[in-house]
Amino acid sequence: MSGKKEDNIKEIKEEKKEPKKFINLKHEHKKENEPHKKFDKHIDYESEQKPNDKDKQIEELTGMLKRIQAEFINFKNRTERENKEMYEYSSADLIKKLLPVLDSFELAFKNTKDHEMFKKGLEMVYAQLLDVLSHEGLRKIDVEGKKFDPYKHEVLMKGKSQKDPDMVIEEFQRGYMLKDKVVRHSKVKVSE
Repeated sequence: MSGKKEDNIKEIKEEKKEPKKFINLKHEHKKENEPHKKFDKHIDYESEQKPNDKDKQIEELTGMLKRIQAEFINFKNRTERENKEMYEYSSADLIKKLLPVLDSFELAFKNTKDHEMFKKGLEMVYAQLLDVLSHEGLRKIDVEGKKFDPYKHEVLMKGKSQKDPDMVIEEFQRGYMLKDKVVRHSKVKVSE
């Protein structure tokens, strides 16, 4: 057995001494006898220009990105400023519509000598004010003969009545809606 081991060791040592043959797939078309050419370092001028082009392109894209960011910041600031102005002056149209009502009040206060004329003037101003507000979407909440609605009414009192339970008996303060939203609940007394 020692002879077989020695033969195996010799074979392994011989394999280590001989260089292994690798197939170079790139140069398969060359003849085996043709000597291998050693390539000198080849300077590729096109590849050197490409990084410059890439650098130039990176600079252009970076500049474009900075301009877009600046434009976005300006747009954001402008939008915030416009929203702030719109919020501050959103009631300007309503106030313009209410100015004639204010003028009517001033005229009514100048003519306070005749009590009946003063009362009639105030009624006209009240009608004028309701007209302006109704054009803006304000409307009264109707409570007379209605069943209590917690979305529109606020109960201040309960009282005995011949009406069905939870019916509005009396209105203490009128409620208003702006389009479909309750601005102020009607303060009412309901039946028990």
